[in-house]
Amino acid sequence: MKSITIEGQLRTEIGKKATRQLRSQEKVPGVIYGGAAEVNFSAAAKSFRPLVYTSEFQLAEVKVNGKDYKCILKDLQFDKVSDELIHVDLLELVENKKVIANLPLHFTGVSVGVKDGGKLIIKMKSLKVKTLPKYLKEFIEVDVTNLALNGNLRVEDVKLENMEVMNSPRIPIASVVLTRVLKQEEAAATPAAAAPAAAPAAAAAPAKDAKKDTKKK
Repeated sequence: MKSITIEGQLRTEIGKKATRQLRSQEKVPGVIYGGAAEVNFSAAAKSFRPLVYTSEFQLAEVKVNGKDYKCILKDLQFDKVSDELIHVDLLELVENKKVIANLPLHFTGVSVGVKDGGKLIIKMKSLKVKTLPKYLKEFIEVDVTNLALNGNLRVEDVKLENMEVMNSPRIPIASVVLTRVLKQEEAAATPAAAAPAAAPAAAAAPAKDAKKDTKKK
């Protein structure tokens, strides 16, 4: 699994003044929790970018005052005006302690529904799972080969070993829908439009005959 290294410094002062000073030095305050003790630290803002600005699931190896902490990203805070990163929460991975993480979904295969002219619609990009740190992985692979036209692939259809999926089982994660071309073809192939047109013509015939009878009289 991919991981990045973050060199941090222990924070001895906590508060708005200390936080403002850190940000003026282009540093971001953070906290590591979930382990034996909570660790307040700071690191250069640029060192967080590979972890924050990505859709990939990664580990963070945080080095603080000679100690190494293996973590995953749990929460972020951004400035409402500048949109700059202002705080990071990391969860320390403990060998025999389960964690909850959002793992990206990678879809593989070409579905039979797409081969029949449909369009694959992705409705979920990740699943929330509960597992031990040793079973964490970069992504969950989902095969859509057997997904038929107008079919849905749901959370419950994804079978994972050593992981508990936290999402509702009936939520669809992918589906194959009719394209506009297929809808037009289906509409053109439906003869229902021709049948109603014949009925008014038949009904009008007696009225014309009635006019002819009137003139003869």
